[in-house]
Amino acid sequence: MSEGDSVGESIHGKPSVVAAFFTRIGQIYQSWLDKSTPFYAVRWAATLLLTAVYMIRVYILQGWYIVTYALGIYHLNLFIAFLSPKVDPSLLDEDEGPSLPTKQNEEFRPFIRRLPEFKFWHSATKGIVIAMICTFFDAFNVPVFWPILVMYFIMLFCITMKRQIKHMIKYRYLPFTHGKRTYKEET
Repeated sequence: MSEGDSVGESIHGKPSVVAAFFTRIGQIYQSWLDKSTPFYAVRWAATLLLTAVYMIRVYILQGWYIVTYALGIYHLNLFIAFLSPKVDPSLLDEDEGPSLPTKQNEEFRPFIRRLPEFKFWHSATKGIVIAMICTFFDAFNVPVFWPILVMYFIMLFCITMKRQIKHMIKYRYLPFTHGKRTYKEET
């Protein structure tokens, strides 16, 4: 490999100014993400505020319904991944891998999500920001009859959630447990 062949390096082997700039921006962004991790209520409140701003923008502009529909489908996909276990019990044989407890006296195994809460929040927020950016370009303002999109999304949401709830009931898992049950001692 000759001098300057690697990505982001100038002819003399030093990182280029542009590569150094984007590396530094990435480090700052990651630092802010790391600092925001414990503040889940604030993170979700900011995301809800951003969602409200986006919805107000779409309402005022009276357009970009396809972008909003795609955002809704994306959020539905993220939500289903958030509700699903990391290891799908329907794909496992009895002797393969960890399983969820099915009886009261079985060992407690915590619910491990396919998509953790932080990644769910981060992906949902990035989706809203990208959708907001799309509203600044007329190329994404495809004329559609929006009530059909709303009805189709509601139908898709109901069918998908019904399937997910049936799966949860069949394999006896609840994605919102907060730890092992404790019982009071009888004296």
